[in-house]
Amino acid sequence: MQQQAILRTLGWVAIAFSAAFATAVQAAATVQSLRGDVRAGKTQLAPNSRVMSGTQITTGAGAQVVLKFDDSQTIVLNENTAFRITDFRYKKEEPRGDRAVFDLLRGALRAISGIVASRNQQAFQLRVPQATIGIRGTDFMVAIVNPAVVAVNTGAVAVTNSGGTAVFGAGSFGSVASSTTLGVAIPASAVPSGASAAFSSMNAVAGVVGGGMAPGASAATAGAATSGTTVAGAVAAAAVVGAAMAGNDESSTTTHHPTTP
Repeated sequence: MQQQAILRTLGWVAIAFSAAFATAVQAAATVQSLRGDVRAGKTQLAPNSRVMSGTQITTGAGAQVVLKFDDSQTIVLNENTAFRITDFRYKKEEPRGDRAVFDLLRGALRAISGIVASRNQQAFQLRVPQATIGIRGTDFMVAIVNPAVVAVNTGAVAVTNSGGTAVFGAGSFGSVASSTTLGVAIPASAVPSGASAAFSSMNAVAGVVGGGMAPGASAATAGAATSGTTVAGAVAAAAVVGAAMAGNDESSTTTHHPTTP
């Protein structure tokens, strides 16, 4: 009788452990499409593969993958990219638990925000070696070509490091040289060729719905604002950000203070 009681107890423990483990490894995204050599760790991915939070994904030469996250967020990884889903948490009924923290270790990506970012912009962070990128309801791209180069299709991004915060609006490009250097707006003509090629490739991916950058758009025409102590949007950028934030209490012109080195 005692042995049966012990076995029943162990059975309940096993069930509880399995449930906890299943929750801990809850998948974060589905592979919508891919080409070439795309791996999660050492595992070759295929269309419809499920990818867990905590996974590092790498793409080989000529490869590309589109990840559709459970909150409808889309991320496109270009070739020769290393990307980590550092901490992704989404449950429809539990918005307070939302998290979308990613690390771009090398290469280039395009991100189109989903429900997590719309419910809580602070829950989204894309970290690159030079800075942390936050969003304002956005379709944007980043390429690490030393420096890191940012291109914004729609919405706006806030790029923060120990040099301060730079905000880039729709149609603009930004460059961040290092983790201690404030990001600056650059014209389209100053975008490095490697970044430009990556941006064109990711904007052309079939089946990805987002706000594509208008032909010829540049920081000069769309506007971007940077400062070590204050970031004020230029007129065009402020108009776009204001439209993207319609219904939000947040102003399209925001003051930022530099972080402590």
